[in-house]
Amino acid sequence: MPPLWCAHQKVRSPRVAAVLLSVSLPAGCQTYTPAPLDLPAFHDAFGDRPEAFEALEHFVARLRGQGVDVPENFDVSDGLSPAEGEVLALFYNSDLRLARLEAGVALANWDNAGLWEDPVFGFDGADILSPDGEPFEWGIGLSLTIPISGRLEIERDRAGAEYEAHLRAIVDAEWHTRATVRTAWARWTAAIQQAALIEDTLAELQHLDATVSKLAELGALNRVERRLFLIELASNDAALTEARLDVLKTRTELLGVLGLPGSAVDLLLPTFHVVDMPITDNTTARLIDANTALAVHFAEYFLAEETLRLEVRKQYPDIVIGSGYGTEFNDHRVMFGISLPIPILNANRAGIAEARAKREVARAKAETTFADLDRRLESAIEAHALALEQRDAFMDRIVPLLNDQMHDLRRIAELGEIDLFVMLETTTRQLEARSRLLALQLASLEAATTAAKLLGPDHAVPPALVIVEGVSNDTSLPSSQSPTSKSPRGGE
Repeated sequence: MPPLWCAHQKVRSPRVAAVLLSVSLPAGCQTYTPAPLDLPAFHDAFGDRPEAFEALEHFVARLRGQGVDVPENFDVSDGLSPAEGEVLALFYNSDLRLARLEAGVALANWDNAGLWEDPVFGFDGADILSPDGEPFEWGIGLSLTIPISGRLEIERDRAGAEYEAHLRAIVDAEWHTRATVRTAWARWTAAIQQAALIEDTLAELQHLDATVSKLAELGALNRVERRLFLIELASNDAALTEARLDVLKTRTELLGVLGLPGSAVDLLLPTFHVVDMPITDNTTARLIDANTALAVHFAEYFLAEETLRLEVRKQYPDIVIGSGYGTEFNDHRVMFGISLPIPILNANRAGIAEARAKREVARAKAETTFADLDRRLESAIEAHALALEQRDAFMDRIVPLLNDQMHDLRRIAELGEIDLFVMLETTTRQLEARSRLLALQLASLEAATTAAKLLGPDHAVPPALVIVEGVSNDTSLPSSQSPTSKSPRGGE
C-alpha cells in the first residue's frame, strides 16, 4: 500500500477511527453454521433405500425429458431388472454422488469468480514521546484496486471452463456407471447359473451313488473305482461351495455399484441384459465425437488454454488508488495515491511457463487416451466376434454330443451296467462344456458392453439432476451463459 493513504491528525483520541473500522469490517461477511457428521442417521437412511423409491419417479421423469434411455414401464415393486438397475445406480451410486458434489465446488467457484478485490481500510497512528511533542496523531485511508487489465473476466472464463470439465467428468462417470451395472449384473447372473450347473452335476452324481454302491457291494467295482467316484463327488461338492462364494462376491459388487444395502438383494432379478454390438461406419470419428472419457480431456485441455490465457493477462497490471484525510503540523490535507506495477523484471514468467507446460501435458493426455481407446475398441469388437464364434461351435457340435452321450450312459446304468470311468469323464466334460458356454455368453456380453461404452451415447446427454432427502446435487448451469459455449465440444 502506498504511504500516501494515511495522514496524521493531531487528535487526542482515535475513537472516530475505531468506530469506522468496527462498522466496515463486518459488512458483507457471512456467518458460520456448524453441520456435524451424523453417520448413524446416514446408516438409517441407507438401510431404508429399498423402501424409499418414491423419489425415483421424479428422477425417471427428468431422465426421460433429457432423452436418457429409461425402461418404458419402470416399476421396482416387481423386482429390479438390469435396465432399471442402471437408473438406480444413477440415483444412488456413491462415486456419482462425490463427482456431483465436487462439481458443486467448481460451480461455487464459478459463481464467485471475477469479483473485484475488497477495498482496504488503513489506520496509522503515532505518539511523539519527546517532552515538547504533540499529542497522539492518527490518520485514516482507503484504497481500491481498479481491474483495468481485464484479468477478472478471464478468471471467470477459466472458472467456467473448470466447471465444464467437472460436468464432462460427471457425464463420463454416469456413462461408465451404466456400463459397470451391466457388467456386474451379468457376472452375478453368470455366477448364479454356474452354481446351478454344479448343483445339477452334483445331483446327477448323487443319483448314481446308489447304483455305484450296489455294484461295489456285488464286486462289480473295485475299491479304486469306488474311491474315484467318491473323490469326484467330494470335488463337485467343494466346487459348489466355491461357486456360492463367487455368487456372494459378485452380488456384493453389484450392490456396491447400485448404491443399495444388502437388504435389497431380494429385489434383484438374475438375468442377462441384452446388449447389441453397436454398428458405426467410422469408429474413429465416433470416438472423437461421442466418447465421454475423451470429452473430459477436451474440457481439461480447454481449461489449460484458459489457465494460460489468465497467466498471460496477469502480466498487465491493475491500478491501485487510494485516498486519505488528516493534518500534519496543523495543516489540513486530503491525500491521494496511485500505484501501477511495471512488468519488466518478473512479468509472471514462472506462471506463464508452468501454464504452457501444463497445456502440453493436457494435450498428451488427450492424445494418449485417444490411442488407448482406439485399441480397446478394436479389441472389444474382435473379442465379441470370437466369443460368438466359439459359442456357436459349442452349441452346434460339442454340447449335443455330450448330451447324447450322457443320455445313453443313463440308460445303460438303469440296466445295471456302468462304465464308471466313461461316466465320470462324460459328467466332467459336460460340466466343463456348459460352464464354457456360460463363460462365452458372459464374454460376448462384456465385449459388447465395452464397445458401447467406448463409442459413447448416440446423442449428447447432460448430467443428471439428483435430489435426495431434500439435498440437491444440482449440476445445472447457474445462468444462460454456459461454459460449453466456448468449449471445443460445446456444440455436441
